Parts: sequence; C-alpha cells; structure tokens
Amino acid sequence: MWNKLFIQLKSRNKILFYVGSISLLGALICGLLSVWSPLEVGGIPAFIKPMKFYLALTAAVYTMGWLMVYLQNQQAVKRYSWVVVVTMTVELGIITLQAALGQASHFNISSWPNALLYQLMGVAILIYTFWTAYIGYLFFKQKNFPLWMTPGYIWGIRLGILFFVTAALQGGHMAMLMQHSIGGADGGEGYPLLNWSSLHGDLRVVHFFGIHSLQLFPLLGYYLVPTKRSMVAIALSWLFFLVLLYAQAMKGYPLIG
Repeated sequence: MWNKLFIQLKSRNKILFYVGSISLLGALICGLLSVWSPLEVGGIPAFIKPMKFYLALTAAVYTMGWLMVYLQNQQAVKRYSWVVVVTMTVELGIITLQAALGQASHFNISSWPNALLYQLMGVAILIYTFWTAYIGYLFFKQKNFPLWMTPGYIWGIRLGILFFVTAALQGGHMAMLMQHSIGGADGGEGYPLLNWSSLHGDLRVVHFFGIHSLQLFPLLGYYLVPTKRSMVAIALSWLFFLVLLYAQAMKGYPLIG
C-alpha cells in the first residue's frame, strides 16, 4: 500500500516528492541525534526542534505535491516547487545549523550573526507562504476540475490551503513578541515531544492546528464530505475552534491544565 502511495506521489510531483523524502530522512536523523547528542537548547534536546520542522515540511510538501496535480497551470506548480526547494533549504538549513551549534534558531538576536540568520529564516518563510497563497488563489480561480472530484473535495483543498497560509502568517505574531509563550518566558515545563508549555499560554498550539488544516480538510472532503455547504460549515466550526485556542493562549492558559 505505502509503496503504491509513494510511487503515485512521485509521479504527481517529483520535485516535492524528493524534498519530502529528504526532509523525512532529516527528521529521522534529528530524532536519533536528540537521543544521542548531549546538546540542549532551552532545556530540551537541541535537535527536537529541527526534527519537528522536518516532519512539518514533509507533511506540507507531500500534501501540496499530491494536490497540485489538479491545477491546470502546471508551470506555476513547477515554479512553486523550486521556490519550496530554495526557501526550505534556507529555513531548515539554518534551524539545523543552530541546533548543531547549541543555539536557538528562533527569536535569537543575541549577536549579529544570530540576528542575520533569524532574519534570513523570516524572509524564506514569507516567500514560501506567499507562494503557497498564490497556489491557493489558483485553486479558487480555477473552475474546471476532473469530473470525479466532488465539490466537498475541491473546497476542502481550497480552504485547507487558505487556513494553512493564515496559520503560517500567524507565526508573525510570535515574531513580533519575540517568543511563543504568553504569561511567562519560553522554556520550562512542556508536553512530551511537542514541548508546548504546560504552565503558560503557547501560540504554537493554534499554529499547529491551523497549518494542519492543509491535510485535514482535503481528507474530509475526499472521504466524508461531498458538498461545498458541508465543507464550509466544517471549516467555520474549525475556525471557531482555532479562535478559542488563540484566545486561551492569549489569556496565558496552557492547552490542558
């Protein structure tokens, strides 16, 4: 089953297939290093953060590679795929480098080299996000899709990309605050693996659930939700859930507790 899935993914977008596969390998290596390496950043193994980012990138590029085959403008798809290669090489390269140096990659302006690397990451992620928004625009603009695609699936793709872009831009709020915790400093006690604060509000919670709308909505549209009206209703309900998470974090409350 998995072999057939990966073969089809590769046939749909070879560039993003390789990006996702390399990223998955990076996550595995960082996972092993987080166990073997004594390096820590903020009281947790240094390679936990790059591992999470590699996994997030794998999910995003595999999903986009799978979905963009439905776009008629394949030239835009090819350009986007190469933008992903460049921007994510910068983003993940810096995150991994800083972990190897025992330095924080985000919100780190402790010296001019660290500040420069942080700014480069910001530029890379903005370019990636706006290009993804453009792909979302093409999905909204396109009216003709394969006949077998239900309105629920089409709108699941459209809304999934919209929510993903919005959640990615929400990361700018954390950049403005120069931290992700509300009501306390970053670091300290957190939930296993995810490391979201278990003591204070954490803006990474809503960020996580928002960006993974990219996978949730198309899956719901493909398997369970055949109509546009139902898909929009689910998206509005999900938006309400995200707003509650955001309000909870801004009041300084952890996800659980």
